Amino acid sequence: MLTKDGCLERRKRFWDEVPDEAEWALIADPRHLNYLANFWVQPLSFSFGERGILLLEREGRATLLADNFAFRSASAEPYVDREQLTYWYDHKHSVINRDYALFEAVKSIAPELTARSGVIESTWLPAGIVPLLESANVLEGVEVGPILRTLRRSKHDDEIVLLRKCMAAGDAGHARAREVIRPGVSELDVYREIQSAAIAEAGRAAIVYGDFRATNAAEPKAGGLPTEYVIKEGDLFIVDYSVMLDGYRSDFTNTYAVGEPTQRQQELFDACVAGLEAGEKAIAVGAKCADIYQTVSKPLEEAGVGPLAHHAGHGLGMGHPEPPILVPESVDELLEGDVVTLEPGVYVEGVGGMRIEHNILVTSDGAERLNGQTISLT
Repeated sequence: MLTKDGCLERRKRFWDEVPDEAEWALIADPRHLNYLANFWVQPLSFSFGERGILLLEREGRATLLADNFAFRSASAEPYVDREQLTYWYDHKHSVINRDYALFEAVKSIAPELTARSGVIESTWLPAGIVPLLESANVLEGVEVGPILRTLRRSKHDDEIVLLRKCMAAGDAGHARAREVIRPGVSELDVYREIQSAAIAEAGRAAIVYGDFRATNAAEPKAGGLPTEYVIKEGDLFIVDYSVMLDGYRSDFTNTYAVGEPTQRQQELFDACVAGLEAGEKAIAVGAKCADIYQTVSKPLEEAGVGPLAHHAGHGLGMGHPEPPILVPESVDELLEGDVVTLEPGVYVEGVGGMRIEHNILVTSDGAERLNGQTISLT
């Protein structure tokens, strides 16, 4: 989970970006409650999809607004000074509309905002809450969401620690995939083994999602969750998946040959490796993402299967994908603290489809790889 010191530092960075006259802020995006206060409703719970609202005050106080069942479903203790909870369900009475329970929590603190200036995360705050803030002075023209999304790009130490745990779980799943992918097993069988290994490494429940699909000469492009398809000799199996813990995630890939790869499959895989290695060397603070795309794509073009048909990579953290985006017309540049993917791939009729991927932390010295799976067809 995130640390208290990390959350407090992120709040300080947030207030540095908000006009001085703002004395309070209402944060509504569930990811931003996690980012700033370590409040994350566990997706593997009966309150999945529910949320809270965070009241931050420039003087330092933080208040969590939520219903009692959303609060008890949090993945960890939130770092707040008080919890303003509405009892939505008490095992005795009928329940009200759960959204209204959240509104009641906001209503209870609205008098504290009277005649004080503040900002709201308007892109996520429910319209039904806005009338409750009539006595407050909500500053116009201040977009809280974009401020926080920009800040999220430069990861703090506690975020990197959590991402490394996601990566380690992903590595374990890839190691298991190499052991179990063979003719006669289904895509679903492989997924189950990967999921089991990843969760065992994580040491707790986790979300495991992504692409677990076989490709072949007749069907070179396939993605998404596994099917009951039974793997055959000559297939290529793409394992491109994420392990999510406390709202953060990994996302890296290898392609596994079922049996001996053909000469052309190996040639194209080697071109992907060349693109991956070139892209990793090009990672640097200030590097243009469009240039990195071209760097990754060049070996594929030289192999006669380029340009790269999808992004060469993307930002990673609580979103998937999130900025920066490594595509031909990107205007993004890399920032120190970005975590990005690099993922060359080719999908050729008569050969099959393949993709490989690393997760990279952008540092002042260049690039630090966060994942450690073996990249090879066999």
